[in-house]
Amino acid sequence: MTQIAHASARGTAHPRGPLSDALLAALTSSSEADADTLMRLSESAVRACDDPRVDGDLQLSLFLLYASAYGTLDELDPGREWDPALVAARRMLETAFEQALRERIVVPALPEPTAGAVSRALFALVADDDGPSLSRHLARRATADQAREFLIQRSIYTLREADPHSWAIPRLSGAPKAALVEIQSDEYGGGRPDRVHAELFAKAMRGAGLDDRYGAYVDHVPAITLASLNMMSMFGVNRRLIGAIVGHLAAFEMTSSIPNRLYADGLRRLGFGEDVTDYFDEHVEADAVHEQIAARDLAGALASERPELLPDIMFGAAACLAVDGAVAAHMLDCWTGAESSLRTAAPA
Repeated sequence: MTQIAHASARGTAHPRGPLSDALLAALTSSSEADADTLMRLSESAVRACDDPRVDGDLQLSLFLLYASAYGTLDELDPGREWDPALVAARRMLETAFEQALRERIVVPALPEPTAGAVSRALFALVADDDGPSLSRHLARRATADQAREFLIQRSIYTLREADPHSWAIPRLSGAPKAALVEIQSDEYGGGRPDRVHAELFAKAMRGAGLDDRYGAYVDHVPAITLASLNMMSMFGVNRRLIGAIVGHLAAFEMTSSIPNRLYADGLRRLGFGEDVTDYFDEHVEADAVHEQIAARDLAGALASERPELLPDIMFGAAACLAVDGAVAAHMLDCWTGAESSLRTAAPA
């Protein structure tokens, strides 16, 4: 049931609706965007959307707008990053996306705003998560095609791993800032360019016969995959959501070590070499350390210093589990039905 085709040259992502079509044109132009047109299309997209998390036009639009801020797609004109019309469109889409998340995601009762209590609450939240286990499927039952689809889906974030959370560094101080920098230093290779985690994942993509260019598979992943990265980006770029990005990182690190061991086991079972498994093996030990730092020294310390951020810290952690769980459920549901988890056949 392979959906992976031979390699082909590609440029910027293709639109998934009127809004992403207009935004793509605006972001690749040297002229200012038409504010009235973009506002009208943004309002129309939000009104027509039942669930922003799985709306292709809305999620691709957010992806493109965030890509302009990150500089991840060379085709996007850097002069358009702060175009007022584009910023206004992004804010409208973010409002709808954030509201959908807050309405649908169950946040546990808030602990006391102390490092110990917050750390225990986060570990309990992760332990209680009953989302589908994509890692066990990869370890035991996945085919080689499914493993490559998994790498394609993960590439949307992981080829830029750690970048969304790094927005928080200048917005923190003291112990939380030190904890975040400690985690991010490891993510960026600890001074060794060849050990930058995004580079390790690029090596895994190449080893699996896939395109390691960032954005090569944007056209082929579903909206929920874009939503996972867009949620991180939204939490990261908006200073008012500093608690949410910290909570997200805590949950992200706390659910990484064991799954990555299983991913590596599954890839070895399927005959992939060390160039593919290295990324996952690296995370087994690293994230076992990171989870303790993220839970207590980062999230717990931030809640102690700024108790008003505690609701968003827990919301960000719950959102991480919920949205990443939805991505995993999508892949497992497709594979159970002997279908591809990709929208269209992807170049390899």
